[in-house]
Amino acid sequence: MTLQTILSGFRRCVGDYQMIQEGDRIAVGLSGGKDSLTLLEALAAFRRFSPAAYSLMAVTVDMGLKETDYSGIQALCKKLDVPYHIEYTEIGNILFTARKEKNPCSLCSKMRRGALNALIVERGFNKLALGHHADDLIETFLLSLFYEGRLSSFAPVSFMDKSGVTLIRPLLYLKERDIAAYAKALPVVSNCCPANHNTQREYMKGLLRSITGDIPFAKDRMLGAILHPERYNLLFEKPGPEKPL
Repeated sequence: MTLQTILSGFRRCVGDYQMIQEGDRIAVGLSGGKDSLTLLEALAAFRRFSPAAYSLMAVTVDMGLKETDYSGIQALCKKLDVPYHIEYTEIGNILFTARKEKNPCSLCSKMRRGALNALIVERGFNKLALGHHADDLIETFLLSLFYEGRLSSFAPVSFMDKSGVTLIRPLLYLKERDIAAYAKALPVVSNCCPANHNTQREYMKGLLRSITGDIPFAKDRMLGAILHPERYNLLFEKPGPEKPL
C-alpha cells in the first residue's frame, strides 16, 4: 500500500465534503495508532498540492495510564515539518481508578475530545482532524442501532458549537485493512488502555468479520447505504386524523 493510494481516497473525501478551506489551521488528533498516523502523513503530503493553503499541528492526549515512548512520533512530526504537542492528563486514572467504569469508551472519548478542544481553542486552531475510517463509520452505525435503537453515525464534517471548532474526518472513504497495510512502516504506539479488545466496538468488529465471511460485499453495501441518503427508505409516517369532506 502506497501513500498515493491513501491520498486517492483522502482527496475524494476532502473534496466531496469541502473539508479544507484557505487559511485553515488544522489540529490532528494523534493517538499514536495506525489511523491517526496515516491521517497525519496524508494531511502533511496534501499541503503540497492542495488548492487551499493550510497549516498543521499534531496533538496527542496522554491519558496518564503508564509512561509511553513518543519519540518515534516526535521524529515523524519533525520529518513532516509538523509541530507536535503532548497534552498530559489524568483521564485514565479518573476512568479506571476513581470511577471504575465498566464501559469507559464513550466517556473516555468525550474527555479526550474535551482536552483536545481546549488546547485547540487556546492555540487558535479552527479545525480538528480525526482518523476515523469507513469501518469505524459502519461500526458506529451498528452500535447506535443495537445499543441505542437509533439509525445514526458520525458525520464527515461537524461543527462543535461549544468550542467553535469544526471536526473533519478525511479518511472516511478508506478501509481499515488498507490503512493497516500502509501503517506498517509508521511508528505506531501500542494501545495501553485496560479496556482494549474488550469493548462493544470490538464486538461489532467481530460481528462484521462474521457477516463478511458469508457476504463478502456486505461492508461496501452498508457504507453505500450510510453515505448516500437517496438510498434511504425509512419514512414510516403515522396516519393523521381524517379530513372532513
